[in-house]
Amino acid sequence: MCGINGIISNSYKDSGILKTELSKMNQLIFHRGPDEDGFYIDSSESFSVAMAMRRLSIIDLSTGKQPMYTDDNKIGLVFNGEIYNYRILKEQLENSGVTFKTTSDTEVILKLYEQKGVAAFKELDGMFAFSIHDKNKNRVYIARDFFGEKPLYYTKTKTDFVYGSELKSIVNYLPGKPNISKEGMNLFFRLTYIPAPYSIYEDIFKLPSNHFIDFDLANDSFSIHEIEKPKPIEKKNISFSDAKKEVYNKVMESVESRSIADVSLGTFLSGGVDSSVVTHCLAEISDEKIETFSIGFEKKTYDETDKSQVVAKLVNSNHHEFIVKEDDFKNGIDDILLNFDEPFSDSSALPTYLVSKHARDYVKVALTGDGGDEVFGGYNKYYMGKLNNKYTSIVPKGIHKQILKLSSGLLKSKDDKRGRRFALNRLLKAINYDGSQYWNIISLAFTDQEKIQLLKATGLIEDTFAEFKTRYNQQHPKSLTDFRMVDKNVSLEGDMLVKVDRTSMLCSLECRAPFLNKSLWNLTNSLPESYLLKGWNKKHILKEAFADKFAPGFLEKSKQGFGVPVGDWLRGSLKSELESYIDPKFLESQGLFNSDYIINLVKNHISAKADESMRVWCFYTFQKWYLNTYLMLK
Repeated sequence: MCGINGIISNSYKDSGILKTELSKMNQLIFHRGPDEDGFYIDSSESFSVAMAMRRLSIIDLSTGKQPMYTDDNKIGLVFNGEIYNYRILKEQLENSGVTFKTTSDTEVILKLYEQKGVAAFKELDGMFAFSIHDKNKNRVYIARDFFGEKPLYYTKTKTDFVYGSELKSIVNYLPGKPNISKEGMNLFFRLTYIPAPYSIYEDIFKLPSNHFIDFDLANDSFSIHEIEKPKPIEKKNISFSDAKKEVYNKVMESVESRSIADVSLGTFLSGGVDSSVVTHCLAEISDEKIETFSIGFEKKTYDETDKSQVVAKLVNSNHHEFIVKEDDFKNGIDDILLNFDEPFSDSSALPTYLVSKHARDYVKVALTGDGGDEVFGGYNKYYMGKLNNKYTSIVPKGIHKQILKLSSGLLKSKDDKRGRRFALNRLLKAINYDGSQYWNIISLAFTDQEKIQLLKATGLIEDTFAEFKTRYNQQHPKSLTDFRMVDKNVSLEGDMLVKVDRTSMLCSLECRAPFLNKSLWNLTNSLPESYLLKGWNKKHILKEAFADKFAPGFLEKSKQGFGVPVGDWLRGSLKSELESYIDPKFLESQGLFNSDYIINLVKNHISAKADESMRVWCFYTFQKWYLNTYLMLK
């Protein structure tokens, strides 16, 4: 695990200058790989290729150093991530006559590419972002994994193509201050995050998951291609009993493959279905007691440590529990939020950072339950998507508008609680009669109408999701499979995986997600949807597959998620800072917001006239980024 950076110039550059620039870029992501660094520089009269990495040593601690080269030194590689099937691939290569100098997964990528070219990328089961300079083809290839677990940003200027694992390395290399992206800002205020291909900066992009860049050095141009083309989903004719066995075996296999490491590892254990299953599997295959880590809250409506304690006792783990107090965030909140390099307002990033920080005192690798909801159909919003179809077939659009007016007051909450009133209010706001309801459901902050009130007309985009609807062929998602596809490509890539990567890597901790396995994803896509969501029973087949490993009914207990009471904090310890962000002169100088609307929204929340936690937190995180990052750029 590490971070990578790269510069491709369309002219000769002195190697010393390039190494200096790469060293600066590397230093900004030191936390991603504190163990060692490496540099690759190749300059000619017409172009220069410079690649670098910071390494967090996990596998092959002694000989896995980077960059790595083929025997003839014609191909060089820098790599961030882990390849979980590298031993299988290595055996196949050895059977074909390929020899190896190390026991690392890095060398397997290199030798597999040498044999198969870019077709090798689809054979990799893992999380990765890597770049390969192939002198034979006069090309550089930059690839990102199937789910987007590892980040990759890039930009093209008149003279350079620059890329890296984190935005800060690229932005600080550029000679001038980039403009704020209109697309990025509209996406953020709808979703609370910015999914690929956009970033908050104009002309700086994220490489989408399951894609690679083909950079032609001779022509100073590049193109982007899918690694694996989507195939039509064919449903299996399989009994529930047989499917259940297959799910159990594949989850066990995935956990085993993701537990390969030459360092200590444990699990994040929240007590929900996903983390409990992963913890059980790791305990089953481990010869020693495993380490488990959970986090709780002083505010009891957010605390669920009782569930994690049950699982820890069941698997007999060395369990570590940390209770979060509001004071724990006072000194660290800037470090956590600003490390994302762009606005990001998933509040669960805060406890994720804290549990990562505590876990790093004991282990170097942690397995997580991330991806279980997308793979097995575990979100409440999947109900909402189905309910929309029934609701709109019964309730005329005109009557729905009247219901919205009546319910706006009745369902208004003054406290930061995510109960039934919150869920019903969110459902009614998301109801849509033109087939776009699921895009509304995943929009956690401002609705389209609210966004029009929030942003000045010059910064508005009419249909925020137009490109995504076309790109993923999801103009009108209707089925559970459609909803999960949207989540894989938007919410998972742009929110969940970003949260875990940035917070854990800030602590120099590697997180691995066994549910994010192509084989497992393909299996659940091939099953009847009723196996995943049976009536109101979410993740039905996963729970049934592991039911006999837990106490009766344990996997059926409700789980509220990894939220934190930011609404309360915005009225408490963060109040004065929040109020400074709605100063009329500051808002006017930004030229981004309709001042009256946002001032009124914030004041209503602070005074407890209404609970506006989600939207005000979204605004707060944007303003914190703007003041502390954007205004600091030269």
